[in-house]
Amino acid sequence: MSKFPLMVVGTVAVDSVETPFGKKDAVFGGSASYFSYAASFFSPVNLVAVVGSDFPEEYRNVLKERPIGLEHLQTANGKTFHWKGKYEADMNAALTLETHLNVLLDFKPRLKAGHEPETLFLANIDPDLQMTVLDQVQRPKCRFIACDTMNYWIEQKRSALKKVLARVDMVVVNDGEARLLSEELNLIKAGRAIQALGPGIVIVKKGEHGALLFHGEKFFTLPAYPLEEVFDPTGAGDSFAGGVMGYLTKTADTGFENVKKAVVHGAVIASFTVEHFGLERLRNLREGEIEERLGQFQRICMF
Repeated sequence: MSKFPLMVVGTVAVDSVETPFGKKDAVFGGSASYFSYAASFFSPVNLVAVVGSDFPEEYRNVLKERPIGLEHLQTANGKTFHWKGKYEADMNAALTLETHLNVLLDFKPRLKAGHEPETLFLANIDPDLQMTVLDQVQRPKCRFIACDTMNYWIEQKRSALKKVLARVDMVVVNDGEARLLSEELNLIKAGRAIQALGPGIVIVKKGEHGALLFHGEKFFTLPAYPLEEVFDPTGAGDSFAGGVMGYLTKTADTGFENVKKAVVHGAVIASFTVEHFGLERLRNLREGEIEERLGQFQRICMF
C-alpha cells in the first residue's frame, strides 16, 4: 500500500458562517479540508486543491495534525476560495450569501508521478475538472473511484457530469441533488435511475434524516445519529464522504456488507463535525470517542 492510498480533489476555503448558535468569520473550510480530515481517522489521504497567497499558515498546520499529504496543495497568487453562508431554522439547508471563486477559477489539478491513488474521491468541483483527474489515473491500480456534485453542475453541466458518472464506481449526493439529477421525486426511483447512469453504488444523504445506500440490486437505509444540538452543519456532507471513503480504503472491501459499515462510520464522523464551527470538533476528538459513538449508534438502531 502506498503512503497515501486515498486521494481527494476538491476545495480548500476560508468561510464565513452564521447559525442560530453563533457567527464566525474566517472559518477553515472547503470540501477537501473536511473530507481529508474526516478520512484521516481511517486512512492517510492526499489532498489536491489550490489556495491563494493569503491562506493562513495556521490552517495549513491544522491539516498537518493528521496523516494528510499536502504535496498537491497548490498556492497561487490571489485570494483563497471564500464562501459566506447562513443557517436559519432549517439547519439542513444553507442560504448562500456570497461565493468568491478567486484562485479556484484557474485551478488545474495535476497529479504528480508516483502519487497515483488506490482510491479516489472527486469532491464537489466542475465536472470538467473531475474529468481531467479521471484522465490522469489508471485502472486497475486505482481500484475505486467516487464523486460528489451539486445542483449548479447538474443544471449547468449535465452532459459533462453524466460522462463523469459513467466512469465512477460510487456517487454521493443529497436528496435534492438526487431528485434533480434523476428527474424522479421518489428517492428510491431516483437512486435506481442514478445507478443506470454508471455508478453501481449510490449514496443519498438526507441530512438529519440519515442516508440511503443503493448497492447493485441491494438497498440499505440508516438514520442520522441523534444529536441534541447541531451547532454548524457546514462540512457535514464532506465529512460523511470522508468517513465512508476512509473506511473503504482502510478495509479494501467494497462489498455490500462493508459499504453499509462505511456508511455508518461516515455518519458518526459527520455527527461530530456539526457539533462545532469548522473542523474544531474533529480536531478535539478524544481517543475512543469514535468507537464509543459507533457502539451507541448500533444499540439504538438494533431491533
